[in-house]
Amino acid sequence: MTTPWILRPIRSADDAAVAAIIRAVMTEHGAAGPGFAIHDAEVDGMSAAYAGGEARYYVVERDGAVLGGAGFARLHGTALADGVSELRKMYFLPAARGQGLGCALLALLLDEMRSAGYRRCYLETTRQMQAAQRLYRAAGFRPQPAAEGATGHHGCDVFYSRSL
Repeated sequence: MTTPWILRPIRSADDAAVAAIIRAVMTEHGAAGPGFAIHDAEVDGMSAAYAGGEARYYVVERDGAVLGGAGFARLHGTALADGVSELRKMYFLPAARGQGLGCALLALLLDEMRSAGYRRCYLETTRQMQAAQRLYRAAGFRPQPAAEGATGHHGCDVFYSRSL
């Protein structure tokens, strides 16, 4: 019998696994150079960077192994009053793909964003991440012509947002 997938808030014990996932998936998709989230200081300490309040990060776990995750926080370069969250660092190892976990985790995060008082969600990705773009469009995200905020991720070339 297969054990169920678990979606849960990140813990400090997950930090190394989440950092390894971020680095592996971004490298797999050619997003390892300058201007990508792989170089963000928070990658090695995701649990502290997303410790409640206006920011949260969830992991996908099975049989005690973390196989993916995603989170959100206020979009850098905007005021809290603007009500804009950013979907951040949504990555899954191959073993977790195609299971409906992206859809489930994204739905959970959108609910959490609303509960945190956000009114809109923004995200950045790359042309190479086609499966992610299909997920975002299916969840009601619409493409937008340019980046917004101050994420520092000038390597990203595809931008989406949606109302919450």
